Amino acid sequence: MSRTTDPGEHALRAADAPSSPDQPLNKWIISAWSLWSWGNATVSAVMVTFVFAPYVVNVVGENSNGTQWLTIANLIAGIIIAATAPVVGQRADRSGKRKLWLTVLTLIVTGLVAACFLVRPEDSWLLVGVTLLATMNLVDTLANVHLNAMITDISDSKRMGRVSGIGWGAGYLGGIFILAIAYFGMVSGEGGMLGLPTENSFNIRMVAVAAAAWFLIFALPLLLTPVKTADQDQIGERISIWESYKRLWRTVVGLWRNDRNTFWFFVSSAVYRDGLSGVFAYGAILGTSVYGISPGDILLFGIAGNVIAAAGAILGGWIDDWVGPRNVIRFSVGALVVSGVVLFFMDVEREIFGITLTPTTSFWVFGLALCLFVGPAQAASRGFLGRIAPPDRASELFGLYQTAGRSVDFMTSGLIAVLLWIALGDPDVENADKAIIVAVVLILALGLALFSKVKAPQGYAKLPDHHLT
Repeated sequence: MSRTTDPGEHALRAADAPSSPDQPLNKWIISAWSLWSWGNATVSAVMVTFVFAPYVVNVVGENSNGTQWLTIANLIAGIIIAATAPVVGQRADRSGKRKLWLTVLTLIVTGLVAACFLVRPEDSWLLVGVTLLATMNLVDTLANVHLNAMITDISDSKRMGRVSGIGWGAGYLGGIFILAIAYFGMVSGEGGMLGLPTENSFNIRMVAVAAAAWFLIFALPLLLTPVKTADQDQIGERISIWESYKRLWRTVVGLWRNDRNTFWFFVSSAVYRDGLSGVFAYGAILGTSVYGISPGDILLFGIAGNVIAAAGAILGGWIDDWVGPRNVIRFSVGALVVSGVVLFFMDVEREIFGITLTPTTSFWVFGLALCLFVGPAQAASRGFLGRIAPPDRASELFGLYQTAGRSVDFMTSGLIAVLLWIALGDPDVENADKAIIVAVVLILALGLALFSKVKAPQGYAKLPDHHLT
């Protein structure tokens, strides 16, 4: 038999979490926690987006449909993440070893990143390359589940917004630094400023070694700092994997029956977060194909966009603590919808308030506006969940948060594919790639509409108490 946990039964039990807003936050713990994100940015910025994945697809798999193989590998990894993230989080909570899980997963990720050095520019290495990238993505996602859950251990609810914003901002800025080091130091020209040999793509492969070292160096402060996590106070009996899934199902059903607010937060945030991902995933394509940004300038735009997103995340985090995460999310996602709609009509030269804007200028203005509001939406979403997650079950809920996102991460790309198919079949459509903007705006608007069902956080989520089952 199970019962619903009364939010009042939970308290911030972690030694490093302040017991009241008057108690100072542990600045070293928060700095170490943020530095982990600073270092972890190398996985998405260098390995997955700008350097190594393109190398695997375009060089290693040049003659073997590299894009197709990487897509399949990432699809498999995504399915595994969706199926395992909440259970991994739940089992970490029950074992009282959230920090240990984070440490082990971090070391595995750095090992996988470093192993990418072995991938030579030959067809025979393609499957190794895509497998390493997909597995890296899988393990990195699980590591972030525990990293996100630790926000309940290092902050109180009154200051969770600024802590989340600092963490997101650190991630954005760290990505810029390591990307600049990789590009100018190793990739550009003939082996970059370091003059690395380019034979057998040695300079590109060395980027993987540098990326692994970068992540490990900046993760160590958190990994080596003792942090008492709340799950250590609620260690439960060992249970089977099957029982973990049964309890996960009871959690989902329990939220639907007893806490619709949390349930709708998971659903709505999954939708609008897919739209947020689309802003960065398709921004470069949109800028070059529709608004005339040169390939060289799009890299500069990417750097500027990350700086703006970091500033938005940090500022949004402070505002979150002032007005609440719900208001920050509503305003940020709403502003993204408005900016996207305006950008849709700016693919030709227009005059606004007496100022003539070319398509390229418009993309810089409104594209950076999109980046500005992505950061606060992401940070406030983590802060929202951090406020309602019982500290001793935070990894379970952040795992469910990850699964909810993965379950709909086809929406933006799928809608883009459908709209492109329609646009390409219409002779009156001049630039079919504008379908990207339409799709992103529609997904964001849908997420915002669903989020209207969500009220501001009111204590901890009402979860079934598995200790009594």
